[in-house]
Amino acid sequence: MIRSIVMIATLAFAIACGGKGKGAEAPKPLYDRLGGKDAIVSVVDELIVNVGADPVIKGRFEHADVKNLKKQLVDQICAATGGPCTYTGKDMKLAHTGMQITDAEFTALVNDLKKSLDKHKVEAKEQEELLGALGKMKPEIVGQ
Repeated sequence: MIRSIVMIATLAFAIACGGKGKGAEAPKPLYDRLGGKDAIVSVVDELIVNVGADPVIKGRFEHADVKNLKKQLVDQICAATGGPCTYTGKDMKLAHTGMQITDAEFTALVNDLKKSLDKHKVEAKEQEELLGALGKMKPEIVGQ
């Protein structure tokens, strides 16, 4: 259960790390555009608070090791967005096999992540990349 939310949120960041720049200057990695590791830690901390208060998905985390969950999320987001961290967890489909995550649970997590991004004033472009990428991962998460 813990691994599912880690994978959902962080793979959204992973897919969204690309971008298109104009001119000779290469675009900054999403990691930098998010504000680096400290910013990722803040977003993850807020996401965990939001998930814990969300009646749709909080039950999946009743027995979670929150410290470990936060570390996994931060490492995966950091690595996936071009940062210096290493994540060694499972891929999305494998992590969600047997969990039977519903559309409602998926949507709840997306909404919780959006609240966290809003609170930390993540720019609209970066939010669009992250949330759009998460939407693309839905088939690997829901109903597995």
